[in-house]
Amino acid sequence: MILPQMAFRAVRTAAPRCLWKFAWNFGWKGMLSVERFKRRIARGEYFPPFLYLSIINSCNLRCQGCWVDVEAKDAIDLDALSRTILDAKRHGNVFFGILGGEPFMHPQLLDLLAAHPDCYFQIFTNGQFITEKIAARLRELGNATPLISIEGLKEVSDERRGKKDVFARTMRGLENSIRAGLLTGVATSICRSNIDELLTEEWLRELIRRGVHYAWYHGYRPVGPKPNFDLALTPEQLVRVRRFVTEMRAKVPIAIIDAYYDHDGKALCPMSTGISHHIGPRGDIEPCPIIQFAAEDIHDPRGIYETMRSSAFLRDFRELSARHTRGCVVLERPDLVKEIVLKHGAHDTTARGTAMAELEALTPRFSQWLPGEEVPEKHWMYRLAKKYWFHDFGAYRNAAYDAEAKARELRGALQPGGSAARSTGNLPGLASASADPAERGQVDRATTGPVLETVCAEPADRGQVDRATTRPPRESASATTTGLPRGR
Repeated sequence: MILPQMAFRAVRTAAPRCLWKFAWNFGWKGMLSVERFKRRIARGEYFPPFLYLSIINSCNLRCQGCWVDVEAKDAIDLDALSRTILDAKRHGNVFFGILGGEPFMHPQLLDLLAAHPDCYFQIFTNGQFITEKIAARLRELGNATPLISIEGLKEVSDERRGKKDVFARTMRGLENSIRAGLLTGVATSICRSNIDELLTEEWLRELIRRGVHYAWYHGYRPVGPKPNFDLALTPEQLVRVRRFVTEMRAKVPIAIIDAYYDHDGKALCPMSTGISHHIGPRGDIEPCPIIQFAAEDIHDPRGIYETMRSSAFLRDFRELSARHTRGCVVLERPDLVKEIVLKHGAHDTTARGTAMAELEALTPRFSQWLPGEEVPEKHWMYRLAKKYWFHDFGAYRNAAYDAEAKARELRGALQPGGSAARSTGNLPGLASASADPAERGQVDRATTGPVLETVCAEPADRGQVDRATTRPPRESASATTTGLPRGR
């Protein structure tokens, strides 16, 4: 009865235009875009059916562990965004994720949505700029869904987001969206400080009571200039999240999204499968949002399709990552990320210019790949949808990883009184990780408290790569956006 209940809630609470645009642009045309993606793969060509665009750096919040340069003045102008989307549309793409920073701080966001009524956009936002007027305009357009980030209840939200009264202001944006009849979602970066508050049936039922249509749980990634390793989930908690999601999908009438598992519960990485890549706020084409290196950008005269299709950098990331892990390559094999970046002479896409040093400071840890703990989808709807339109697409057919060895490490981490990996999530047996963190410029963070610190005062102290492989901070990609207020 879950599907009829969800459908009834959507019809009762969402505006007809929003429902139609979702069903046609995202549902039907999105399915066709995945089918075209499959046919391209069969020809040995890769262009993702889903593109994620960080259209602006700046943000009004200062979240713990954020990897975005929220103080920077970078934004992609409307012309460049439209050229990118138009080229992608010519090859069947209709769905685009809009990220930041805070996307609603981009002055041309609503113009972008209006320019492409035949597409569907998911806007990752903290919700604080969604006024009644903005919500009404989104309802008129109908082709966008706000995905509002909630990182905890009142006290935890303030701590996680670096400001006061964050929860109350975000909830006002959520209420404005729901009252306007928008298909509205809530996203949570699950971490140790919010898992007990938000990974509960009670919280999901509260979202249902408020009129929220879908939820998205994704694991906190300790990356960027100020990673908080104390927030990263333990292996036990990673398993707990997966079990909770599959159980709630079969129990409560709210759609629950995840991007890391197929219908049988096998882990996957959307970047490795080729189903999505990321465009940064300077127009750089990155493998995924947390890999802040690029060899190409959207300003290439060949257009986004040909640039991505012929990119050896993206191809190596997909193939080498899939060969070595079904999880997150950044968390599990930062050494491999560095190897690919150096091989292609990819540049640092951040304004701060310290992405390589940050990468070198990472300690390998578990991510979504939890061999031996796979949890298949319980509800037929999710199982069917993933089986045909969201799986690994054969990406792991040439895998060279040792799943049995990884499973033994995981069992050791999950055993009571087991290895340190139980509490830290680190991978103790990974040969590529130095036994002595000092050898890799690593600052010991296993026991640090919740107060954020920089990983190291000077990039050079952390084994900063030769500047030939990076680039210094630069001005905004468009003169028309220089000096604009930025945010997330």
